Amino acid sequence: MPNKTLLATLTLGAAIALAGPALAEKLQAKLDGKSEVPANTSAGTGTADIDYDAASKKLSWKLTYSGLSGPATAAHFHGPAEAGKNSGVAVAIPNATSSPVEGSATLTDAQAADLLAGKYYVNVHTAANPGGEIRGQVTK
Repeated sequence: MPNKTLLATLTLGAAIALAGPALAEKLQAKLDGKSEVPANTSAGTGTADIDYDAASKKLSWKLTYSGLSGPATAAHFHGPAEAGKNSGVAVAIPNATSSPVEGSATLTDAQAADLLAGKYYVNVHTAANPGGEIRGQVTK
């Protein structure tokens, strides 16, 4: 009888372990003016702490920045693009006119593949640098 109890306990434990949530990918971007294309001499810096949950396709972020030439006018995830290349907006970062800003979005399969392949970057725009004042490539 004890063997049946042990087997039932092990089976239940395995089922719980397998049914647990998938771990989110932890990603990050370090933003500065020299990473913009073309580079600029902005004293601004920033960090984006990013989580991606493959099961729900949910992208979540906390973007912080400081030292910009003026107020931020917008911020976005851009892609697909490698470092040193520009691309269009893939995911808007709403309410980015003050730091920090947190948010989330649901990605398509193609967006998720580009994100995890390192082909997304984050940038923050200002009036003086409408194409982007600080930028950072998203990495694991």
